[in-house]
Amino acid sequence: MTEATLARSTVAVASAFADMTAEERSRWRMADVPGRSPIGNRNLDIPFPFGWYPALLSSELKNGEVRPLRYFARDLVIWRSDSGTVRMLDAFCRHLGAHMGHGGRVAGEYLECPFHAWRYDGEGAVREIPYAKSVPLHVRKACDHPWPVVEANRMIWFWYHPFGAEPQWQVEEFPETSDPAWTDYEIHEWRVFSALQNMAENSVDLAHFQFVHGTPFPASEMIWDGIKRVSIIDTGMNTPRGRVASRIEAKMIGPGQSATRFTGLAETLLVAAITPVEKDEVRVRFCFTQPKAQNEGISSMAAKAFIHEVCRQLDQDKIIWDRMRYLERPIVCDGDGPILRFRKYYNQFYAEWVKEPSAKSTA
Repeated sequence: MTEATLARSTVAVASAFADMTAEERSRWRMADVPGRSPIGNRNLDIPFPFGWYPALLSSELKNGEVRPLRYFARDLVIWRSDSGTVRMLDAFCRHLGAHMGHGGRVAGEYLECPFHAWRYDGEGAVREIPYAKSVPLHVRKACDHPWPVVEANRMIWFWYHPFGAEPQWQVEEFPETSDPAWTDYEIHEWRVFSALQNMAENSVDLAHFQFVHGTPFPASEMIWDGIKRVSIIDTGMNTPRGRVASRIEAKMIGPGQSATRFTGLAETLLVAAITPVEKDEVRVRFCFTQPKAQNEGISSMAAKAFIHEVCRQLDQDKIIWDRMRYLERPIVCDGDGPILRFRKYYNQFYAEWVKEPSAKSTA
């Protein structure tokens, strides 16, 4: 491909935000996309994959605080008890249906409904009704759909399964996130109007790096290991001090947890907080942490430039994702990357159905 062709392809995608200020781009990242096609037209009415997903940063939920959430096309409520334990339930009270995320409050370890002060434990069982002599038997039991919650990597994670099955693996912890020698998260946020799988496949779509980002994708080693997928890229960068070796190691643990380590010129850990909101909307937060010692001199400039480049590429991908249709039978050709292998890996997380990826191939 010629440099002119590469330049034209990159400009075409980036033109939507090329002239925006930083503030305008931040608003664009979170704005609705007017005129986008309905879920059915884009074939996005597919199941949500089960796994661990980030709900909030740990710092966003204080002791005694209640917050409403909307994930997986469900209204949810999350609270941190007086002792610091985080719990999450479906939002609607089992009494008369009040949304407990709006006006609800913490009562010790329990969540108190704002309507009639029914108090729930973390399993969704009603423990107290202040004006009744006894709690009705059928609401003393835990709710049908529990939401297991853990804290790790400075985030609150919850387990999603469409049938309420228990967690099948644990959230992986990354030591950099609790190391005082590393910075607090630098956070960049997007709303992406697509299915989670469309976004996830991007990581193995090798050809798009040229045509969307203007960056030829170097050869990578891919490891498929049960619920985990790891991609390792060894590359280098020319600097005034000579060529500096660098490595990119991206790890995916189920569909909802991923992290990328960048080593070499700029040490960085990117923890991606990516959670479905609706069938056609995903909340994305990129959380970057870097060594504090890297905050000075040329290392600081390289570190900032690196974060800017990662976010620039997601901006470019968003142009595609926001309007993209999911194709059950894609036409895959030589050079596309292991898209069908990825689909086979990803299918294990759909509890509602199991299917083998299929495609017509021009290879």
